[in-house]
Parts: sequence; C-alpha cells; structure tokens
Amino acid sequence: MFELLLVTGVIIFAFGCRTFTHPLIRKGSIVATIAATFLIGYFLGGDQIFWGCAAVSCWFVLPWLELLTRVRTLRLPLDKKLRHRYPPPDTSALLRQFTNDVEEAGFEHAQDSGWEWDGMEQFTRFFYDSESKAQARINFSLQNHIAFAYMSVSSRTLDGKTWTTWNYPFGYAMEITPDIEIKRAPATLSFAEMLNSHRDFLAHRGIANDHLRQDNPDNLDEIAEQEMRNEVDHNLDRGLIRLSGNGTFRYSWRGLFYLWLQALKDMVRLS
Repeated sequence: MFELLLVTGVIIFAFGCRTFTHPLIRKGSIVATIAATFLIGYFLGGDQIFWGCAAVSCWFVLPWLELLTRVRTLRLPLDKKLRHRYPPPDTSALLRQFTNDVEEAGFEHAQDSGWEWDGMEQFTRFFYDSESKAQARINFSLQNHIAFAYMSVSSRTLDGKTWTTWNYPFGYAMEITPDIEIKRAPATLSFAEMLNSHRDFLAHRGIANDHLRQDNPDNLDEIAEQEMRNEVDHNLDRGLIRLSGNGTFRYSWRGLFYLWLQALKDMVRLS
C-alpha cells in the first residue's frame, strides 16, 4: 500500500506542477514524471534499481518507434512547389481571426499558397507590410493526422540574411541554414505581441529599417520555395539527409539521431 500511495502522490504532484504558469515549476512535472516512472519500475522489479532505470529509459526509447517505423521510410521532395491553394475547410473561423489580427497590425494580404505530398499538407497565407518591409505568414499544417497552426514575422536584410520570429510549436525537422536567424515566441502571444517581439529582436541585433530589403509581395511564394530548397541543400551537405532518387530525399541515420534529440527537446519544451 505504501508503494501505491507514494507513486500516486508523485503523479499528483506532476499534474499539480502543470497547473502553474511559471516555466520552472511546470518543468518540475518532468522530474516528477520521471521519478514516478522510476518508482513503478523499481517496485515492480522487486526493489531493484536496474528495473527503475530500465523503466525511465523507455521515455528516451519511445521516439524511436516512429523514427524507425515511419520516418525511416519517408521520401520527401527536394523541391516543394508552392501553388495557389484554398484554405482548409475546417480552419475558416480560426483563419479569419488570425487574418484580422495581422491586417490590424498594418499588413496586407498578398497570397494563399501551399503544397501537398504523401499525406502531408501545408497551407500558407502570406502578408506584407511595405512600410516596415516585413512579411507575415499564417500557416496550417497537417502531418500524420495531426493538425496545427502557427504564425511568423520575417524581415530580410540587404546582406541576404532572414530574421524570423515565430511560434512554431515543435523542434525543427532539419537544421536551419546559416543565413536564417530564428527567435521563438511563446504560442500564447497574440500577433501584435509577436510583432513587438520581432521588432525587439531586430533592435537587439542592431538592424534598422534602412538595413532591410524591400520584397515584391507577388513573389513571396517564390522566396519561400528558394529558402526551403536552400535548407534541403544545407542538410544534404551536413549529412542529415540523403538523395533517394526521383527528385526525393530521405533521412540518414545521422538525421534520425538529430530528430530523436529534437523529440527529447519537445518533451521538455512542451511540458
């Protein structure tokens, strides 16, 4: 009975930590969950530390199930061609709200584009503000029956660098190219708050308006296509992906280990 009460108490403590907004306290839920997992293995294994450690290791092995059964077999296109797309039908209310928020910040709707490949879909609504030379995007992604939305603000400098602030919720599927700087914004931020965070990002790096490049709003999808291809080429050079023929690539073993580390980071960040 003592063992059951102890494990139950630690699990309740883990859930309690998640009710707080302070990030350090929320991270305590991870420690408590690992502790509860260790205790379950320890008690079920006859009070053996080995079985407690074995139970904890399952959290680190779990991401490999998807990596070896699904990701390893994926073949992805070298070039993701963006074409005009209509918004997904089940996103109309959320897209309307996001669009209003972006337009109230002074951006103008430029394009609706996206791509589709082997069950994965991406819809992007592009916006541009000529005065601040900034681009905004609303993105809806569908991957493995998991749908999520995120927003971003980008500015491009005359030296060819791109500075992006976004609330993309997961770890990056590939390494970001050296000419792109990313600032993560919490998912709870409104677009207006994200825009202010982006301006602070530029100011902190000493980037003034006259350092920024003016883009053609009609070519935003072409710029995005080129950036995605640059990312693919960079990851080919890094050995994270390999060519797989017919204009596709796949993840190498090095790339799978990279994704595994990203999955572990997501466990911590999203806790």
